[in-house]
Amino acid sequence: MSSQIDHLLDETRRFPPSAEFTADAIAGPELYERAGEDREAFWSEQARDLLHWHTPFTQVLDWSNPPFAKWFGDGALNVAYNCLDRHVEAGNGDRVALLWEGEPGDSRQITYAELTEEVKRTANVLSDLGVGHGDRVAIYLPMIPEAVVSMLAIARLGAIHSVVFGGFSADSLRSRIDDAGAKLVITADGGYRKGRVSALKPAVDQALGDRGDGEQKTVEHVLVVRRGENEVDWVDGRDIWWHDAVPAASAEHIAEPFPAENPLFILYTSGTTGKPKGILHTSGGYLTQAAYTHRNVFDLHPETDVYWCTADIGWITGHSYVTYGPLANGATQVLYEGTPDTPHPGRWWEIIEKYGVTIFYTAPTAIRSFMKTGRSIPKKFDLSSLRLLGSVGEPINPEAWIWYRDVIGAGKAPIVDTWWQTETGAIMVSPLPGITATKPGSAQVPLPGISIDVVDESGAEVGNGNGGLLVVTEPWPSMLRGIWGDPERYVETYWEKFAEQGYYFAGDGARLDEDGDLWLLGRVDDVMNVSGHRLSTAEIESSLVAHEATAEAAVVGAADETTGQAVVAFVILKESFLAEHTPEGLAQQLRLWVGEQIGAIARPRDVYIVGELPKTRSGKIMRRLLRDVAEGREVGDTTTLADTAVMSIISAQVK
Repeated sequence: MSSQIDHLLDETRRFPPSAEFTADAIAGPELYERAGEDREAFWSEQARDLLHWHTPFTQVLDWSNPPFAKWFGDGALNVAYNCLDRHVEAGNGDRVALLWEGEPGDSRQITYAELTEEVKRTANVLSDLGVGHGDRVAIYLPMIPEAVVSMLAIARLGAIHSVVFGGFSADSLRSRIDDAGAKLVITADGGYRKGRVSALKPAVDQALGDRGDGEQKTVEHVLVVRRGENEVDWVDGRDIWWHDAVPAASAEHIAEPFPAENPLFILYTSGTTGKPKGILHTSGGYLTQAAYTHRNVFDLHPETDVYWCTADIGWITGHSYVTYGPLANGATQVLYEGTPDTPHPGRWWEIIEKYGVTIFYTAPTAIRSFMKTGRSIPKKFDLSSLRLLGSVGEPINPEAWIWYRDVIGAGKAPIVDTWWQTETGAIMVSPLPGITATKPGSAQVPLPGISIDVVDESGAEVGNGNGGLLVVTEPWPSMLRGIWGDPERYVETYWEKFAEQGYYFAGDGARLDEDGDLWLLGRVDDVMNVSGHRLSTAEIESSLVAHEATAEAAVVGAADETTGQAVVAFVILKESFLAEHTPEGLAQQLRLWVGEQIGAIARPRDVYIVGELPKTRSGKIMRRLLRDVAEGREVGDTTTLADTAVMSIISAQVK
């Protein structure tokens, strides 16, 4: 089978940075020059400049046993010290670290000195409960300051955290606790979501109980934050209230250094079937790349910027760009507990206005949902503080990119469209905002120090103007160090396909345009084969969203006797369009539109007008479930969806 992916859409708009932005930018062209001259020396320089090492390293990269890398292997550091104590010692203890906003409107402002003290107290509590170097702790919390505190307290002890998103079921939680062999769980009674308290501790109680094969065996204690005030069951001797234990603990705690390759966290990838896949990240290399990318991609000026990444800490974006990157860089950031539309659809814009947010990082699915409700809502708020916008999670289509720039960024804020994965640990491909002339919809170029290519099935470069498979050709500091407890699966999943070349296979389709800029085409699993043409779902979705009536679209390939696979589209309409038109007749109009835009081969066989799409809580569209509907099968596992009722509604609309 050919790995060439047909390219159908052209984007010619370019947006160079303003002279003012470039003049004050953190990252200049010299970064590319230094990385190009000597990659390892470049990363050594980043690690030394951005972090404090208790024991300086002498070796940058040990790649003697690929694909098992060691970065800065003979160095030692403490991750929490780098995120906290050193800023206080440098005289920045009064700088605000977290501007926390609860969904009901309650708020807290926490300085670096206060955050450091809370982390020290929590580390002492955990230590008293028997948590030490190498132990695993599961975190199952809402987006409250205690979530960040917990991660840093665990890291401070040289232990390993496994954050499980607060919306996962008791079964999902149990499988992750078992796989990691967690000694302790940190949770809350509940947290606010969509205007009401969503209980969390009951799911922990269920997870630790008998799920058919006996009670959970490794967890000794459950530390519980009071947030929702909902009633919870209590197990004496096992369960401990945070508000009883943490304030009573000593605020004295010395951060002990650990080797750079000390494991920092396990993060289970969502949507996997069977045995959970625990992605393992270590300390020195991960923190180096998280800090480097956060500083340069977001053009961070920590003295003046107010940064906000909307991701939940249950996902890798929340690890790297809510907890570790921003705090390592001494940033002031917003942390928000709730959903973007509660208690009203302008909630996010209200928060940006309230705190004077300057840097905003969110997902394309969120941007498209705002397009659906229309620009009249953000226009009610003062967004003039915003100077940089970011996108993460999946490819952003050009129309959403332009809307984001014009409506949210007032037509002037640069957009950094970032590509990376749970496995890569930190951003790999992105424009640098003071250097790159940005292109709507393209992630564009690998960051200085990162080596990316697009290849065919045999590993040969496809060259500019062609599509294929995205690979990373050289090891990078924040790369995953394995799958927890399963080194063979690690090799097989990520390295086996291009073992001869030594490439990491990302699982994504991509193309290089005539300028050599990178365009992501979605997961290779989502590429459709229509009459021998390999078509990208991302490009057809872009075409649909370019129509004036469309807010969001998801495209899948469904089995077809004639063409092998046929294009099936699920489309959400803009509310402004629905106010003036009926959806009847639009399906045919959209079919013809795609044919005009990119050719008859891409014209959908079916277009279904739906009210919602199945998304995980991190905002990714679960196309697998839509494929089930399109092919008339029973819909598969929906436990990772943000709203499990969505699929039954879609199924009813399709029938």
